[in-house]
Amino acid sequence: MNFEEKTLSSEVVYDGKVITVEKDEIELANGQKSFREVARHPGGVVILAMKDPMTLLLVKQFRYPIKKTVLELPAGKLEKGEDPDIAAKRELEEETGYIANRWISLGHINTTPGFCDEKLYLYKAEELTFVGQHPDDGEIIQAMEITIPEVMLKIKSGEINDAKTLCAILRGLH
Repeated sequence: MNFEEKTLSSEVVYDGKVITVEKDEIELANGQKSFREVARHPGGVVILAMKDPMTLLLVKQFRYPIKKTVLELPAGKLEKGEDPDIAAKRELEEETGYIANRWISLGHINTTPGFCDEKLYLYKAEELTFVGQHPDDGEIIQAMEITIPEVMLKIKSGEINDAKTLCAILRGLH
């Protein structure tokens, strides 16, 4: 069965600093016409940073869209045209103060493909050295060392509920 949808027309309805929103008229596989609203996002990186074989680096920060403080892995948005490998190194250092000697790609995830094209590149970072944290302007963030058993308890209880964090932990630890 064919599931593909054909774009008939596309209109930018919002062009912001982080996302662009397009409204597309489409033709469904069965010939019917419909609409799709698509948030265009430059993508980002997520880092499963291993302080040692039993300890992860996580960050705590307030996430405005959900109005909550969240415990998550270090992560960040790609700059326009930025290589994800370079962005991962930059974000790990900015958010935690660590650099890594060993990097392993864990692939990528599509965060919310029902309405957004955001693609996050997942990495595992090992052999860490502390060089000093320097978050972006306007970023209030606390880096934390948490053992893997503690992380698993926080996942089970729902204290860690961030999808990108859950995906990177699943891919990086199993």
